[in-house]
Amino acid sequence: MAIPISVVEETGVELTRRAAIEIPDDYRAGIKDMMAREEDELSRFVLQAMVENWEVAEQDRRAMCADTGLPRYYVKAGNEARVEGGFVALERALRRATAHATHAIPLRPNRVHPLSRKDHNNNVGILAPEIEYSFEPDADWIDVTTVHKGGLFGTDYRMLFPGDGIDGIKRFFLDVMVQFGRRGLACQPAIVGIGLGGSKDTCMVIGKQAACLRTVGDRHPDPQVAALERELKDLGNSIGMGPMGFVGKSMVVDCHVEVAYTHTGGMPMSVHSFCLSSRRAVARIHADGRVEHRTDPHWFTDYHRREGVE
Repeated sequence: MAIPISVVEETGVELTRRAAIEIPDDYRAGIKDMMAREEDELSRFVLQAMVENWEVAEQDRRAMCADTGLPRYYVKAGNEARVEGGFVALERALRRATAHATHAIPLRPNRVHPLSRKDHNNNVGILAPEIEYSFEPDADWIDVTTVHKGGLFGTDYRMLFPGDGIDGIKRFFLDVMVQFGRRGLACQPAIVGIGLGGSKDTCMVIGKQAACLRTVGDRHPDPQVAALERELKDLGNSIGMGPMGFVGKSMVVDCHVEVAYTHTGGMPMSVHSFCLSSRRAVARIHADGRVEHRTDPHWFTDYHRREGVE
């Protein structure tokens, strides 16, 4: 049975609406936990204002931030999944969904040609919206996740070397957090994703996925990686900066690290700060056309992180 392409397009519109308006429960809970621990009065006020803004956005069914970021999609397809018209039709449906949702929600049309600045007024263009794929064995469903991440700042990269070790990772992380806060290069507090290893492009990809596709409180199954996540989170909240660069200790809602095997002579590292709105929404489309919505992408499965030869 093939998944109807009309269901894919309808789901894409609804996902975009939910991501723009509704804050995931895990992130909301993380912010409220920060409010309980934040000692600076101004920082507590900013956190409270964030929560109140989200509540108003949900009541009015309007986007919670004027800059609605760059909509993108992550598609996890079961190995036995079939789509009416194939995956070319799926991509066309998600592009139509993006264009429709830009006007219906509405979203700010942020996508322009880099040279001519040509704007189609619908967030669709060359390689826009991005669609990334992953696959899962023994499944006939498709998970579609949309993420609305800001496209200006909140990302940095450095080629470290094996000799830098864990201390080098911490040093670069702290350098980035200080610059993000001091220069206003990210909207804090946020989930911070770290990519370690891989090639340069893989390092950037897994770092962004770590920030956007894992929930607050989730820990990497590798104990060494999980310990690094906890330590970096504590470090990020110890530099004296709070929400939106004010004094405080509420900068990192959570820290997620993803790793990939890399060249023996290097240790590439990327740092990505998700938006303080943490805009993501997920739907599983079953083979019979049923749609189930949730907010946890379940992107990093055991199969996704597989290590050995099968």
